[in-house]
Amino acid sequence: MASVTIQTPKDRPANDREISGKGTPEAAWQGWARLGALPEVDPGELVPFGARAVVVAPHPDDEVLGTGGLLARLSEISRNILIIAVTDGTASHPDSREWPPDRLARVRPQETREALQRLHLRQVQVVRLGLQDGDAAQFEAELLGSLSNHLQPGDIVFTTWRYDGHPDHEAAGRSVHSVADALELPCVEVPLWTWHWASPDDTRVPWSRARRIVLDDATHARKLRAVQAFRSQIEPDAGTGHAPVLPEHVLARLTRPFEVVLI
Repeated sequence: MASVTIQTPKDRPANDREISGKGTPEAAWQGWARLGALPEVDPGELVPFGARAVVVAPHPDDEVLGTGGLLARLSEISRNILIIAVTDGTASHPDSREWPPDRLARVRPQETREALQRLHLRQVQVVRLGLQDGDAAQFEAELLGSLSNHLQPGDIVFTTWRYDGHPDHEAAGRSVHSVADALELPCVEVPLWTWHWASPDDTRVPWSRARRIVLDDATHARKLRAVQAFRSQIEPDAGTGHAPVLPEHVLARLTRPFEVVLI
């Protein structure tokens, strides 16, 4: 993930999905009966035999936080996986001497490689587009132009939700949804920052589209270990004294023993 400046699509009111403070506590989500009752979807149904899972991640770590458990399960059932890294996450630490953009550009892709190894992924390919992190308007147009070069018939495409609240997540979601629709490919959206600004029964979230991917204990443990590979995001900035980009209250919402997708 990266630092957050809200950019709102024209069809949503301003400040509709504000990301500020600590957001909705995980305890509130866990106390919401509907979350645990969301219909389950099996990874083998989501990505049928012969299909390829393509995950378009705005930043390094989004693919693991949103679908790490799913990817581990898909690898176990011999599905091919392509991860398209839109940016190298160089805007995650503004004005930091400890984490300048050139260091982030080197370290964050390395963290992704380590995380994918910890998930025990076998049939996975990673394509890095190197687009500008934090410039949603620019990379949205560039992603629209390049994405179709990496997609093929039979792909099931995953990306961040078009209304996730983070401008980069929303830009990626819009681009991917548009290209997938043009190519007649299924597009599965993944809420990440949604768990921060939304609340139980929030009518802004299309809960009727939400499905749970339940992770067994071993898969959940691999995901938790994979998340720990993103040290640049989960440790405080020693140079500025700033809190981690992904503090514990954020990770609590993204490392449950299940993942939620919108289909």
